Parts: sequence; structure tokens; C-alpha cells
Amino acid sequence: MIAQLSTDVLVVGTGTGGTAAAIQAARRGVQTILVSEFAWLGGMLTAAGVCAPDGNELAAFQTGLWGAYLQALRHRQRGGLDNSWVSLFAYDPRTGAKIFADWVKQLPNLHWISGQTPLEVIRRGDRIIGVRFADYIIKAKITIDGTELGDLLALAEVPHRWGWELQSEFNEPSAPTCFNELTNKYPVQAPTWVFILKDYGDSPSLFPSPHFSLFPSSFQGAWSNYGGEKFLNYGRLPGGLFMINWPICGNDYGERMGRLIESETSRQEFLQQAYWHSYNFAHFIQTELGQRYGLAQNIFPQKSLHHSFALHPYYRESRRIRGQVTIAERDILPVNGGCVAALPRTENGEVSAIAIGNYANDHHYPGINFPLQPKSIRWGGRWTGTPFTIPYGSLVPTATEGLLVCEKNISVSHIANGCTRLQPVVMNIGQAAGMAAALCIELDCQPQEIPIRSLQEALLTDSIAPSAVIPLFDLPPEHGDWLYWQKYYLDHPEDYPLDGNCHCQEIVFEVQNCSCFTGVFHSRQHQQYSITLTEPTQQGKKTWSLITTRPEVNLQLQNCRNGQLVSLLGQCNFSGGWLVVEKIRI
Repeated sequence: MIAQLSTDVLVVGTGTGGTAAAIQAARRGVQTILVSEFAWLGGMLTAAGVCAPDGNELAAFQTGLWGAYLQALRHRQRGGLDNSWVSLFAYDPRTGAKIFADWVKQLPNLHWISGQTPLEVIRRGDRIIGVRFADYIIKAKITIDGTELGDLLALAEVPHRWGWELQSEFNEPSAPTCFNELTNKYPVQAPTWVFILKDYGDSPSLFPSPHFSLFPSSFQGAWSNYGGEKFLNYGRLPGGLFMINWPICGNDYGERMGRLIESETSRQEFLQQAYWHSYNFAHFIQTELGQRYGLAQNIFPQKSLHHSFALHPYYRESRRIRGQVTIAERDILPVNGGCVAALPRTENGEVSAIAIGNYANDHHYPGINFPLQPKSIRWGGRWTGTPFTIPYGSLVPTATEGLLVCEKNISVSHIANGCTRLQPVVMNIGQAAGMAAALCIELDCQPQEIPIRSLQEALLTDSIAPSAVIPLFDLPPEHGDWLYWQKYYLDHPEDYPLDGNCHCQEIVFEVQNCSCFTGVFHSRQHQQYSITLTEPTQQGKKTWSLITTRPEVNLQLQNCRNGQLVSLLGQCNFSGGWLVVEKIRI
């Protein structure tokens, strides 16, 4: 028997954005139902196994639910987060899943239903009023598509995109001028079926899948430019675990990706092949690097081999809605002579930013290196991406009422999706979508009618996880003037600084769980720092690279003299060979 339910806000799909949207809507006080296919919440950050996420790593960009998630991980993750070299935050995916589950349990007005996928979208004219599942029909005032592949867009026949746009459409410098062999072979970025290895010291052998002939690509040379140890340390996690999400002759899989949206049968065919491709890569790793590296056991909650494979692939691209505003490549690139992208504005000049990101644009096409316009700078001793913002209009369809999107399904070009798809920015997009849905209920209006400034104010002043809407390198969320400067640049976008610094007074930041190091400081060239230790003596005269996410430390590093004796507080990252500096004492 099919159950009939009704709610204020319905979130379909528990991707990173969908999970965040449901939590934020419920925290705002509206009745919310969250429906998931899988037993874990969190999408890319947990169920897809991407537990070494990229982007928004600088202290000033650790805001909103993303910042709250990092704080929870720091509190719960034994072994800390400084484990891999691909990310500053590497954790056991079970820890992340538990955080999301606990957040949901704390909200009596949030009802989570798992094991269901959408079958039909119910419409009344141009308005979406509900969704049918196998066991439920759920009516809602506002529905949010938080699925990994934008499934509601297809079911509801909401206008959307899939694949490439030519340069003529958005005037993007990196877009192709005509469709070609690349665009035909890879209509979207390749997904990856992530799995977790464990260093056992010894482990039973893996065997190739019976479908090995389906995979013409070879894993040979996967880590030839890195070495086996550095390859494994790319995604090293606490407890002798390794996240395997490797793009070079690795487990990216992109054969006939159109199958993902053709039919359920073709999607399952693609997924089975992607799974066996990753399994074969695990076999290759063990064959080449030794029996000690085997599939980890009891990581993910599913009936598969050792529970070591993620619940679903890490999807980098989805169906993308045709929204009120479309984010294109020029919207995410830094302005001429600057370090930040221009703030998005509405036709009347109002700033429309509702989330921030900073990842360097990155596309995955197996066997092909696709060049993109650069958007990186050195900051705090390491490379980071230049920041950009997400306009509210990219979450809102052009005509359909009762609907918001919050995942990789926002209105964005194929090219720009390479940096808007990352986990932290998607999490804060989800937070904005959840807040917008709650405001629709409070104001009795449609998503198209929400005053954007009301949404921005609600995000900035949220009582649990206030979220930045203006990227400023030197303004971390704990700064006493954080809210003032966020609002100032909303009111005065013409004053937004090209270097992304508001030059506010430094703050005193309380450092926790850090070790003390003393040594001789070295500065080789712009933003390349190191220290040769004199203490602790047990490390001998080891030299470490120095990096930081803190704006005040970044400034101190620039002002330190070559050869100067310094003391600092920080953490070692043995995989990256660097110290993450939290405080410098000169």
C-alpha cells in the first residue's frame, strides 16, 4: 500500500547538497521530508567515498555547513585530518556519515526516508506539487532536487542541459568551437567508483573480474611519475586506510556515459562496468605494490565485496537545469589584474551571491589532458584556487514553480561545472537552497519571488552555521567584524577589492591540538617556505615545507626573513611532507 504524506519542503536525494538542504530547511523550523536511495547521507562526502574533499580549504572559506562539518570532523576523527596530500581534510567516511545522521536525528521536524527513488513528479500546471516513489506519494509546497544526476529534472520535463556547450553559446575561452572527437566520446566528465584499501601487512589475493575484456584501457603507468608510496598517500586516511580516487590510468570510467540517462537498464549496465573497472584497479594495485594492500572491510553499509566500495560512483557532472542565471567560465575566473571573480549582480545591480567556492577548474576525461583557463594562485605556501560565488538564480528554473536544485544540477555550463561541482561549494549551495525553501514557506511565495537580500541575511545570521556569501581571504568567520564586512560589500559591491582582502584588523585565534616546532626559516621564492628543525630534537634537522590556511599566518610567512629562527604551532602531514602552521612565534 502506498503511503500518502504531505510536508512543507521535500528534498529528493541525499547528495552533499540535498543533505545540506534538508538539514538547513528543518533547522529553520519548517516541516521537511528527506528521501534517499541509500542508507548513508552526505553524497560525495560519504556515500560516494570522496573522504578527502577539495576546495574551500582556507580558513576564511570554512563557513556555513561546510565549516560546521569540518569542526565536527576535527572533534570526532581519531588520528586527525592531516593524512593525505590531495586534501587538507582526510577522514574515515564512516565518521562523516555518522555526523550527518546525528544532525538529522536532532531535528524532530525532519523525517528521513531511505531506500526510495523517485518514479514520477506530480505537477499542477507549471508548478511541482509532489513526487511519487514506490512506497510513498509525498506532496510538498517546495521540492528540492538533491539527486546525483538531476533525476527530477528529467521526470518533470524541466528544461535542462547535458554535456558540452560550444564557445559561441557563452563566449567561454576554454569551450570548443565545434563538436569533436572529445565531446562525442565524453559528453560529461567521467565518474569514479571509489574504493578503500587497507594496509594489512598481508592480504588474500584479488582476482580480475570475469569482465576484464570490457576494459580496453590499461592501468600501466598509473603512478609512474609518483612512485607507489606517494600514489597511496594521495588519499591516505587514518587507520591504515587509503581512498582510491585516482585519475591517471586509474579508476575514472567514461565508456558510453550517455547510458547514465538513457534508461534504468542502461544506467545499471554502466554502473556494473564502472564497478568492475575499479575492482580490476584494486587487483592491479595489489599485484604491483604487494599483498599487504587489500580491500578494506566493513567500511560501507552494503552487501558487496568486503563493503570496501562506495555506495555509488563519485559523479562529477549531472543534468543541469536551465535556470534564471547560468554560470559560465568567465563568471568563475578572476578579474583582470585581480585574485577574485567579479560578484554576480541582478539586472538592478543587486549582488546575487549565496555561496562561495575557490577550487581550480578541473575536468576528468580518461586518457585526455584537457587544458582550461588558469584560476590558481599561491597563498599560504601552497597552490589554491581563486574564489568565485554562486548566484541565487542558478538554483531556480526559468518557469517551473515549486522547485529548487542544489547539487551538480544547478544552472552552470559544462566548462564552469569543473569548479562548481566540488564538495564544499555544493554543500553550501545546498544550505542556500534549504534556506530559500524555508523562506518560501515563511513568506508564502515561490522561489522566483524571494528577495535575494532576505536570503543572504538569513544565511549570514543563521544561529548554528552562518555562511559567507562574499569571499574575502583575510576575513575568517570568527572575526568580530565578519558580518559587518559581508554586509558592507553586499551594499557596496563597487568597493569589493580585486585582491580579495578587506585589510581588517588581525584577530587572536585560539590554537588547539597543535605541536610546537622551532627551526630556521627559509623562503626560496614567492610563497614557497620551509623550516629546518632544531626542535623537537627527535626529528633531527629534518626540513619541512610550511603551509597555512590562516590569513594572519599567511601574512607572517611573507614577512619572515630568510635564515630567521622561528617557533611555530602546527601539525605534521607526513604524506605531503609539510607542516600546517596555525601560529608563528617570532
